[in-house]
Amino acid sequence: MKIAVPFQKDNIYQHFGHASAFKIYEIENGKISAARTMPTLGSGHGALAGFLSAHGVDTLICGGIGGGAIDALANVGIRVLGGVSGNADVAVHAFLDGTLKYSEGANCSHHGGEHKCGDHGHDCGGNCHG
Repeated sequence: MKIAVPFQKDNIYQHFGHASAFKIYEIENGKISAARTMPTLGSGHGALAGFLSAHGVDTLICGGIGGGAIDALANVGIRVLGGVSGNADVAVHAFLDGTLKYSEGANCSHHGGEHKCGDHGHDCGGNCHG
């Protein structure tokens, strides 16, 4: 299993579509066997599903993410656990322990408050934040 987390300064970067790096964890026997930080090299939200898939990722732990990105990730077989914040390592350990609190739906909150995808004349799979 490989878990990816959008990463900045040890924490889960909260804007999936603008992540400049991901920390990718390799899991063996329910434990982290290796972890490395991979820069996205300018890949935008449209290319991130392919980037993660190319690195063998099957699970994504993230903060804010839109419906379009969730669909793109699902199309390449990546499970999305959104709405998570805090230290990336702590979140991965909580997932492995079965205690991580997350949502599996879109959660767009970068406009200064919770809203439903489709508010503000866009859907979050467009140019919102991926």
